[in-house]
Amino acid sequence: MNFSWKRLARRTHYWASLLVAVPLLVVIGTGVLLLLKKEFAWIQPDTINGSSKLPTIGFEEIYNAAASVEAAAITSWDDIERLDVRASKGVVKVKSHNGWEVQVDLATGEVLQTAYRRSDLIESIHDGSFFHPLAKLWIFLPSAVVLLVMLVSGLYLFAQPLIVRLRRSWT
Repeated sequence: MNFSWKRLARRTHYWASLLVAVPLLVVIGTGVLLLLKKEFAWIQPDTINGSSKLPTIGFEEIYNAAASVEAAAITSWDDIERLDVRASKGVVKVKSHNGWEVQVDLATGEVLQTAYRRSDLIESIHDGSFFHPLAKLWIFLPSAVVLLVMLVSGLYLFAQPLIVRLRRSWT
């Protein structure tokens, strides 16, 4: 049997597509949602402007305001995943480990909004860490490499007939 780059490219393309189909669908689907996260409050809550851009409250007031929201289930600082300070909007977003976000006015300490934040969950699905800590390195990274090989083999399959036609027209 003679070696053929075209046959190798087709076989690589064919079998590689089976390997990357599911991870690619996950990445594309979640990627679309992440691109739209600022457009839909269902994915990521809108940021509410505080009453002043000058912060006047401290960490204790921020904690007390966030802990007052039952849905956030904050009983200690350990229940808080992160604080996202938006000084230009006069607000701090308190993200609890259970996915709830509490927006607190940096001037008054008032709770401006409470909403469930899905963008972090979608991001963890997108990069594979949702499934298992090693999934991003052992499933999603190899899938990306295989996808790159598919891109190169697909470009070869696309360009090969054009190159043949060009060669024929020159002779």
